[in-house]
Amino acid sequence: MTANLQNPIFTDETKAREWLEARVWPNGPVCPHCGATGDDVKALQGKAHRPGLYQCSQCREQFTVTVKTVFERSKIPLSKWLAALFLLTASKKGVSAHQVHRSLGISYKSSWFMMHRLREAMRSGGLLPPIGGEGKVVEADETYFGMIPKDEIMPRAIGHGKTKVGKRAGIRRPAYRAVFALVERGGKARTFHIAQADQNTVHAIMKANVTKETRIHTDESHIYKLAPWHFDQHEAVKHSAKEYVRGDVTTNTVEGYFSIFKRGMKGVYQHCDEKHLHRYLAEFDFRYNTRTALGYNDLDRANELAKGIAGKRLTYRRPHKVSQQNAT
Repeated sequence: MTANLQNPIFTDETKAREWLEARVWPNGPVCPHCGATGDDVKALQGKAHRPGLYQCSQCREQFTVTVKTVFERSKIPLSKWLAALFLLTASKKGVSAHQVHRSLGISYKSSWFMMHRLREAMRSGGLLPPIGGEGKVVEADETYFGMIPKDEIMPRAIGHGKTKVGKRAGIRRPAYRAVFALVERGGKARTFHIAQADQNTVHAIMKANVTKETRIHTDESHIYKLAPWHFDQHEAVKHSAKEYVRGDVTTNTVEGYFSIFKRGMKGVYQHCDEKHLHRYLAEFDFRYNTRTALGYNDLDRANELAKGIAGKRLTYRRPHKVSQQNAT
């Protein structure tokens, strides 16, 4: 199955609901309120009840497959949600809200919020196991994306009440948002939007997300000078001397990831506020971690995204934050 909009799940609400139930509840309905399963959960029949409505005999609550998911309380038909889901997972560099608005015949405001809800579903929740391991290589690199408004740039005092900003302040490229990435060669990627790419920030992220036995490959930047103190082996290529590969030491993999990310952000999305940047990073991480080279196809990616909708809630008033209920 691909993102063919002639598929029944994109035109028939019953087919769409059944498809989603099979992904969210692979072993049968589960009460999202108390977790009851099996005989404790029964479908409500009759004209008085809408299709797909269940009731739990334990907590007496009624629910559907969209309760306590990013689809909850949406007025948009479920078939259009699934169409947007397939479009987003089948596009290597993403699909714009304007394109979804035109393709599905819904308002731009609705399509914009739909895409942010789907990106929230792409986000990996909870504590993730470290990547890398003995004999494996993890490439680390930082990049900069998105202009910082002049009124948000922190000035540096130089005496007598004067300040300096920009390059004169001694801060590397302060007018752009910093993004740090860890990519396991032949494996998965993790990216982080950080306030500033410095030694302490970068090393703390690496310690929390990469196992000690891993070989770390970076460029010659000073922010990676703490890596040899924690990891089995740290090797660097010297880009300033036009050295990009030395044996198997390179950062080409992580730079390839940044290339896809920037082409998607500049060519498809074009503009991104800082408060939404972490969600766009989650989108590109998701597609990279479910790429064809790892054995995934369009249907597999759609299935993974459908599983990720559960337990997450995103309201229109706070589209850049996870709800308080999910944060606890």
